[in-house]
Amino acid sequence: MSHSVESELRARFERAGQGHVFADFASLGEEARARFVEQLAAVDLDLVACQAALLGQPAESHSGVALEPPELFPLERDARQAAQAEEARQAGEGLLAAGKVGFLLVAGGQASRLGYDGPKGAFGIGPVSGRSLFEIHARRLLAVRARFSVRVPWYVMTSPANHDATRSFFEGHRYFGLEPRDIRFFAQAMIPTMGPAGKILRAGPGELFQAPNGHGGVLLALEQSGSLRDARERGIEHFSYFQVDNPLARPGDALFLGLHALEGAGMSSKVVAKRDAGEKVGVIGTIGERLGCIEYSDLPKDLREARDAPGKLRFRAGNIAIHMLRRDFVEGLTRGGLQLPWHLAKKKMLVWEQGELVQRDGIKFEAFVFDALGESPRSVTLEVDRALEFSPVKNARGEDSAETARADLCRLHASWVRSAGLEPPPLDESGVHPVEIDPLIAEDAAGFRARPHHPIVTERGHFYVHEHH
Repeated sequence: MSHSVESELRARFERAGQGHVFADFASLGEEARARFVEQLAAVDLDLVACQAALLGQPAESHSGVALEPPELFPLERDARQAAQAEEARQAGEGLLAAGKVGFLLVAGGQASRLGYDGPKGAFGIGPVSGRSLFEIHARRLLAVRARFSVRVPWYVMTSPANHDATRSFFEGHRYFGLEPRDIRFFAQAMIPTMGPAGKILRAGPGELFQAPNGHGGVLLALEQSGSLRDARERGIEHFSYFQVDNPLARPGDALFLGLHALEGAGMSSKVVAKRDAGEKVGVIGTIGERLGCIEYSDLPKDLREARDAPGKLRFRAGNIAIHMLRRDFVEGLTRGGLQLPWHLAKKKMLVWEQGELVQRDGIKFEAFVFDALGESPRSVTLEVDRALEFSPVKNARGEDSAETARADLCRLHASWVRSAGLEPPPLDESGVHPVEIDPLIAEDAAGFRARPHHPIVTERGHFYVHEHH
């Protein structure tokens, strides 16, 4: 390690008022010093200064700001909307067939809350097949490739904690039948956390306390990793954005893509109707004159419970983190850095001070991808069926758990089996029909009825319908 590099870094941090990070530097071994210098060199001190300046500002508030529900393209459609949907579906299919779509997966999480040691995407969720979240998503992309005879570029955002394990998992499963050259892995950025006085926190001697920069960081990571350039060179015009924990996500949805493209939108969203006024989920809506996501805690009780003339919740557009983004819109948002606001999350952190670990108040900074909606001059908010498109795997048990996701998959697929005039297997001890349909077979009941299917009955009487090879 060059002494001049170390001296220059030390001077930079001292000028920024962050020289304390070198407090234990002299006690570090040569390798530890080299790692720490590499970590420090990656820190954007201008960004640190901007974030520190936010600490003295009042907390975000929507008080006094007009909140309104979005204009929905509804699930229940009149004749005009049905015709519009058909036109959009055809437009979306044209874009897919022309190879104008890249698929953007946010997969930076670990599955520790699920009792699994590894990337969340490697967690087995198939109720009969045991297939991982990664494989279920991959088979949806294989279906797009098979239907339209095109390459399916897949941009997979990992985190530093799971990047190598994710790549190894894909390699070990032969990329699930996809072309390795069409899959790009890139890691989300980590940024320093701070104390209330704006000082960077440390996790140990020679180690900063860093945290992921939020799901909005996927946009900057696309640019910094060269993936935006790759997309441009491939002729990609739109990104289909989805998160790894939702096995029902439909990244190749021609209707959504077509509505988004025909509207000339920079960013669009899928939403599901809230189950009830008390469901603690953010809703898409306008905040003042800007579209965005209104967090549950920011929506006053009278608005949460307000209903329209047909009796539906006015603020019912539950955000499910599925979006379409135009490539040139992302380029504009990442030119010269990420052009999104930072949100502050305060929590207790175990940090290194004066030679020991102590608990302190800490602040991490996150960018949220849905804030980009406010930068999009036009946007589509498409309401979809929760049972068909949203069942996230977040918790070890209870709501939004692996158990509920598997049950939702079984209930959905059993309904498809019945619609084809077949009989699903008997209810199991959890009260669901143990049946699973390969994403390569169908995305909905109509697609299932139209395709040949090849059932396998397992030793436990489970029913698995798969693509015949």
